[in-house]
Amino acid sequence: MNGDLLTVALLAGAANWVFRALPVITRSDRMAPGGWLERFLSATGPAAIATLFVAAILPALTPDLRALLPVIAGTLAVLGVHAARRSVVGATLAGALVHGLAVWLLG
Repeated sequence: MNGDLLTVALLAGAANWVFRALPVITRSDRMAPGGWLERFLSATGPAAIATLFVAAILPALTPDLRALLPVIAGTLAVLGVHAARRSVVGATLAGALVHGLAVWLLG
């Protein structure tokens, strides 16, 4: 495995863990409604998705359009479902499903 890829994967995993653990560590139930910390923590879901997206997309970038089709299809599925439903979970699952189907269809 490439050392740079391993470094990016470890950094992305650490950032994702911090984004998920921070609300638990800070006891978000004791925050003032509408405060800066509450607003910051509400942005951690999209930030975690962006972190994972960048970590996942970097190894897949290639000038070959056929190889990029699953990535493009999965990304469009994530954006479409999130815009329609405002569900991070639904958007993530839809993106994974569409990406997997595109890989399977392209063989």
